[in-house]
Amino acid sequence: MRFSNDYTTNWINLEVGIAMGCTISPVLFVVAIKVILKAAQGSASPANLGGGCSMPPLKAFIDDTTVICSKEDETRRMLTRLDVLMSWCRVEFKPNKSRSLSIRKGKVEEATTFTVAEQQIPTVSQESVKSLGRWYNSSMKDTARS
Repeated sequence: MRFSNDYTTNWINLEVGIAMGCTISPVLFVVAIKVILKAAQGSASPANLGGGCSMPPLKAFIDDTTVICSKEDETRRMLTRLDVLMSWCRVEFKPNKSRSLSIRKGKVEEATTFTVAEQQIPTVSQESVKSLGRWYNSSMKDTARS
């Protein structure tokens, strides 16, 4: 990488990770992740939420990404595409820190599992998930959160 404005800097080798204290490093990381997500987004159509509402198949904040698909095969295709792109960029998934939740006809589907980086993603039934400071389980009830 190199920067160019009034003058052009020498080439800078990029390594894996974010340099602590570097003001540009987090910005570059977010931009790179955004490019990867854009490249993967075409692998699935927007999720149909009913009532004419749809949602893009990928939602992200920094390096936390949510895959939302209406069909199981689209989810698998999206995860495969993300896995290929992330491997190409030398970014590693941590499936044990991820969770999957499959809902069919309003009920949690226990039998559906997904894999990434050749490892199974735990379901929310197997391990609860923390979101915005609260823990959620597969009961899908507000009263069950802690």
